[in-house]
Amino acid sequence: MIEISYLLGGGGILAGIIILLKAKQEKNAVKRMLSTAQDQLKSIKREIENERREAQLKIKDEIYKKRSEFEVEMKQERLEVDRLQAKLTAKFEALEKREQHFDELRKELQQKERAILRSEDEIRAEQDRIKHLYNELIVKLERVSSMTKDEARQVLFDTLENEVKLTSQKWVQKVEEETKRVAKDRSVNILVTAMQRYTAEQVSPHSSGVVHLPNDDMKGRIIGKEGRNIKALEMATGMEFVIGDTPEVITISGFNPIRREVARRALEKLIADGRINPTRIEETVLQCEKEIDEIIEEYGHQAVLEYNLQGVKAEITTLLGKLHFRTSFSQNVLLHCKEVGVFARMIAEELGLDGAMALRAGLFHDLGKAITAEVEGPHAQLGAEIAKRCGEDQLIVNAIAAHHEEVPFMSIYDPLVVIADTISASRPGARRETLTAYIKRLARLEEIAQSFEGIKKAYALQAGREVRIIVEEDRLTDEQSRALARDVAKKIEEEMSFPGQIKVNVIRESRAIEYAR
Repeated sequence: MIEISYLLGGGGILAGIIILLKAKQEKNAVKRMLSTAQDQLKSIKREIENERREAQLKIKDEIYKKRSEFEVEMKQERLEVDRLQAKLTAKFEALEKREQHFDELRKELQQKERAILRSEDEIRAEQDRIKHLYNELIVKLERVSSMTKDEARQVLFDTLENEVKLTSQKWVQKVEEETKRVAKDRSVNILVTAMQRYTAEQVSPHSSGVVHLPNDDMKGRIIGKEGRNIKALEMATGMEFVIGDTPEVITISGFNPIRREVARRALEKLIADGRINPTRIEETVLQCEKEIDEIIEEYGHQAVLEYNLQGVKAEITTLLGKLHFRTSFSQNVLLHCKEVGVFARMIAEELGLDGAMALRAGLFHDLGKAITAEVEGPHAQLGAEIAKRCGEDQLIVNAIAAHHEEVPFMSIYDPLVVIADTISASRPGARRETLTAYIKRLARLEEIAQSFEGIKKAYALQAGREVRIIVEEDRLTDEQSRALARDVAKKIEEEMSFPGQIKVNVIRESRAIEYAR
């Protein structure tokens, strides 16, 4: 037990020593930590002090900079204030001067106003005196003329009215004469310009109703046994084939130009093929009909595309193509319609009108001729009905209907189409039977001019609308030249028939030529 007590006492002492050692170690650690913390605190204080001093320096620099900027701004503001003050002072001085000037003007105006008032008083007094004298004069005039004032005024008005009417009538007459002269010259220039700008072949192509045979034996083959071939041809084509005494020629007779062209083509193909019998005839005629239909459509589309027309119905296009096979006085109707359209457009553009509408009306004006073989009636009315049915403008419809003056004119385009139609039909060479007469008329004009004495040369110009005569200047004087023009015009009137008028232009000129050597 004592040993155990010693052991326990020794263990307690040992434990106490250990605890003391640990306490001493902890105390030393605390001291070291306290020393480290004090060092860190001193370091932080030094850093804070350095930062404070740096902040103070920055604040001082910023304050100095702001003070410098403020002083500069204040200096600039002071200069601006001084400038504005000088400007205001100048304006104030100018206003004072202007006010002084206005005061002077006010005084001057007051003086003028007083002078005007005095003048008005004087004028009023003068007016009263003139009025008194006028009344006295009126009384004296009434006593002398035995008329009252109102009666004299009425007489004066009547006299002035008559003079004004007479003057105005003379002026109106002069204006009308000048307008007619200018309009005539202008219209002639427009028509001549349109005719000169257009070029065309002298004779238009036309379809022939005559078929030439390789030999006379072919006539028998075409007639056939008991005439069955010729009968089949006539039944299939609706045409009459005239086989006369003329060698190697067969004439096709019929009113419908398209059927006549089908018959001509079919007969030419049969002759070239050599097989002529009723069955072959029917096949060939059907084939030619299809070809003609295609050709008609092609010609119609070409006419529409040539003039860039828009909105043309298929019926009108087909009728235009049919006009290619129709002739009028040996003039191809489709070419005639094209000419009329071109002439109408040129004249309309010269007058400032719608050239496209004039072209359309001129191109469609003879549409009715394409169906006159099937439908009875005037071709102008038939064409107008077709155009109306196809939705054409009413102005174009009326222009078509009125181009032979069978209905009244409704717009300016109606006479334009009539004029263009006349130009195309009467153009030299347009129609075969008029070409010879045209040449004879020109020759006759030149012959009449040459029949007088003193003529050097004579020319018929402008399709026979003018005769230009050049005289021998050494034989005729100016007065004799004027008399010659009258005599030639009189002789033309007596010996020739012509539409419109013919201008006789006599030219006499003298030329003096010398050479410098």
